Amino acid sequence: MLPSQPLLHAGVFALTVLQALASDTFIAAVYEHAVILPDPTDKPVSPDDALALMNKNMDVLEGAIKEAAQQGAHIIVTPEDGIYGWQFTRESIYPYLEDIPAPVVNWIPCTDPSRFGPAPVQERLSCMARNNSIYVVANIGDKKPCNSSDPGCPSDGRYQYNTDVVFDPEGKLVARYHKYNLFTTETQFNYPKEPEAVTFETPFGKFGIFTCFDILFHEPAVVLVSKMQVDTVLFPTAWMNVLPFLTAVEFHSAWAMGMRVNLLAANTHKTSLAMTGSGIYAPDGARTYSYNMKTEDGHLLIAELDAHPCLSPASPPAVNWSSYALSVKRLSQDDHDFTGIIFHDQFTFTELTKPGGNLTVCQKDLCCHLSYKMAGKRDDEVYVLGAFDGLHVVEGQYYLQICTLLKCKSTDLDTCGQPVETAQTEFEMFSLSGTFGTNYVFPEVLYSGVQLAPGEFKVLNDGRLINKTKPTKPVVTVTLFGRWYENDHLKQDPQPATFL
Repeated sequence: MLPSQPLLHAGVFALTVLQALASDTFIAAVYEHAVILPDPTDKPVSPDDALALMNKNMDVLEGAIKEAAQQGAHIIVTPEDGIYGWQFTRESIYPYLEDIPAPVVNWIPCTDPSRFGPAPVQERLSCMARNNSIYVVANIGDKKPCNSSDPGCPSDGRYQYNTDVVFDPEGKLVARYHKYNLFTTETQFNYPKEPEAVTFETPFGKFGIFTCFDILFHEPAVVLVSKMQVDTVLFPTAWMNVLPFLTAVEFHSAWAMGMRVNLLAANTHKTSLAMTGSGIYAPDGARTYSYNMKTEDGHLLIAELDAHPCLSPASPPAVNWSSYALSVKRLSQDDHDFTGIIFHDQFTFTELTKPGGNLTVCQKDLCCHLSYKMAGKRDDEVYVLGAFDGLHVVEGQYYLQICTLLKCKSTDLDTCGQPVETAQTEFEMFSLSGTFGTNYVFPEVLYSGVQLAPGEFKVLNDGRLINKTKPTKPVVTVTLFGRWYENDHLKQDPQPATFL
């Protein structure tokens, strides 16, 4: 006699849990999704048309989820906006939204779909998790009615939130997170009144979740790690790459290293908007990643991670970011310093004129020190050491302290700081450090072709970012990207008129 389906499912789930419990590692998956977008319109479509579009995207996601589960993955992350896209007004997104309850309700939408009203998207996501015995992370829209008794209630009588949901291998809703740091274009959504630090426990560690632009701010991203002490962060994103410091694979891998946690980053794929770059990142570097500007295909990534990376012998040590930099005298004079713009911020630069040596460049309280040796100095490529200590105010306001070795776009020094994807100069060694006023510094090494360098560099506990082996590819940038969260609310310094 065959066991009944629920009993069989419970047995498989229990076995999955036991297998995970017996291990200090787990298998993670992320899916970079080329979203099927609705036709642009200011007028709301019918609920049926909205659901039809979402089902097209969920068909693709379901294929990736099944494939990940067959390869042994315990959890899969799908991208922000992955089910309906991003081209909306407040009114036109409404048919795509569902009322998403708090996880405390103990709900499996797959087996009880109408408990909180129509929820076909949550039902389908829940069934994907349940039928494949895998944690499923997705990004959808939440709607919450309100009335005039709430002074913050929008005039249309509802709040609309950019929302991450997590379903466990039984299909139960175990996490709901409302995005706190909305990007400037997300006018279809409301800000939650307070930042939410959302975590949940699994047999393979404690997980936290946030979305896209959140990663640049203190709440909830840093709070999840420093206060809630999560092991792994789930990160749905729709990230538009900005060179030289803010390409997805570069910054997200650096954040995992700087915060000493795992980060599962699933990006959307739309090359016309420079949206690509997903990865599974550990504190000691990328386990796997993908950056593809050549085709429009989605991409599934799978890798094994330590369940508790802070306990792993491979985990990097705690860093005093300014220790070395404060102990050394200035390595060069500022006679030849010049200024240039990177992503609207005015940096101070000094050129690497020799094939090797020691340089210092300073801006305000930040001094950046570089020791380097090139395999050969080329006449057709120029590199600079740059420093920025100030408030960034375009597409968000956040205080940065950055030390960077980077290739200029051409031999004309006026091009230094402009986006560069390729290089030919190879370095034998580099050592970069800075007198940072913040403990939150994210180390980036980007090779030619927007490629990462996992295993080829490390940060010493005195704050020096150094190569471990001879770099295997030409260098585009080596950067210490510091975030001084306490200074985010300062007023911007007046800029010289030429830079306004």
